[in-house]
Amino acid sequence: MKKLLLLVVAAIGGLLVYRQVQSDKSEQDLWTEATDPVPSA
Repeated sequence: MKKLLLLVVAAIGGLLVYRQVQSDKSEQDLWTEATDPVPSA
């Protein structure tokens, strides 16, 4: 039973870390797009 609980806690922790990384990447992409110089066509 303890192993199952540990597995569930580890899975939830991994999911939270994954979501935070994706959120940070998304925000960084927005900043990159917003601060890029306008390309001259």
